[in-house]
Amino acid sequence: MTESYKILYEGGEGELVEKKSRFIATTRPVESEEEATLFIEEMRKKYWNANHNCFAYVIGELHQIKRCSDDGEPSQTAGKPMLDVLLGEDIHNACVVVTRYFGGTLLGTGGLVRAYSKSVQEGIKNSSIVEKKLARKIEIGTDYNGIGKLQYLAAQRGLAALDTSYTDTVTAEYLVPSGQVEEFKTAVTEATNGKAKIKESDPLYYGLLEKEIILF
Repeated sequence: MTESYKILYEGGEGELVEKKSRFIATTRPVESEEEATLFIEEMRKKYWNANHNCFAYVIGELHQIKRCSDDGEPSQTAGKPMLDVLLGEDIHNACVVVTRYFGGTLLGTGGLVRAYSKSVQEGIKNSSIVEKKLARKIEIGTDYNGIGKLQYLAAQRGLAALDTSYTDTVTAEYLVPSGQVEEFKTAVTEATNGKAKIKESDPLYYGLLEKEIILF
């Protein structure tokens, strides 16, 4: 599993006007070519009277699937520059459609490349990008003497408790990035003289959106 990668979490829309031509970039999270195709068709129906609905999408942790289309624009002036922006930003699982309403003035190949690239950048600015990071949930059971030490160790490492329950003992659950798991478990064992009970989950991905933890 990849340690971390950026995804389009929530889509958005950006707009650009160049020499009276209107470019509307709409982004959408996608996890399959089927989802991408449905989104592209949705945009074509929405903007049925536009001159062009060009698209690009990237799918997979390693960008295994990459597709783009100029939709009637001169070759390599729309889809490829759009795809290059997604790859340059290292965004995964994303589809973008740029709709163009022709304004009557030809932009030339260089002008088209710049316009389509900038349009995608505007769309991304108005979208939510989240970095998915590999982690494990670590559940720790300790007595009341050990909870202070545990909280200190977690604070040192910037780990927030997902859940804490207080009964005759204390059980706290932390989300720990995969690269810190073994070190954190060792520190907990040493700090509690081996008394803490530690359980760990299978690997999972999490992300932060405006400081809120998202589990995938």
